[in-house]
Amino acid sequence: MLTRRPFLGALFGGSFASLLLDRRRLEPPDLSLPQPSGERWDMSWLDRLDGKHKQVFDLSDLELGLVVVKNWLDAHEAVYGLKFPKVNAVVGIGGHAFPINASDALYQKYPIGEQWKLNDPDTGKPALRNTFLEGGKAGPLVGAGVRPLQARGAIFWMCNNALHGVAGRLGNAVKRPEPEVYAELRAGLNPGVIVVPAHTMLLGLCQEHGCSYEAL
Repeated sequence: MLTRRPFLGALFGGSFASLLLDRRRLEPPDLSLPQPSGERWDMSWLDRLDGKHKQVFDLSDLELGLVVVKNWLDAHEAVYGLKFPKVNAVVGIGGHAFPINASDALYQKYPIGEQWKLNDPDTGKPALRNTFLEGGKAGPLVGAGVRPLQARGAIFWMCNNALHGVAGRLGNAVKRPEPEVYAELRAGLNPGVIVVPAHTMLLGLCQEHGCSYEAL
């Protein structure tokens, strides 16, 4: 039979432990993550999305994606007479649409045309240049290029996570280590392309800054 003192100690000790456990259940978990070492992200451009109309395009369609962005800008200009900075177009690009963000030099150094099945319309062979830079020469593709759209205020980003995946894919093709290829890809993106930490994160942040969303 338990004596009174050990019995009360066991009773109140168990109650105290139970209260601590209940309190821990009520406290929010610590979800803080360590900061990536050596990496800095400039998100100030998001605060400059202050147009009357603004939209983020989640682009993966290499055939018509840039045409849709051009049509969006054309429609706002034709109907409301609005141009940048009154309208803001943001083109979000991950791994599938990486060729849009790659410079001519990267096309010549890596088999981007072969890997993405992109033929140069002038040669009919795998592209050794970025055919998305200027847009097409006729029909709806006229003006649907990176440079014409940038001239109209469009912002292009490249997902950093996807860029690592692309580096692995191209690294395997040319038998080179991913870190080396990644460094060259990042340095060789088209002028003006913003590297962002994660595609999915920026899609959300753009919408928090008032952008409508369209998947292409």
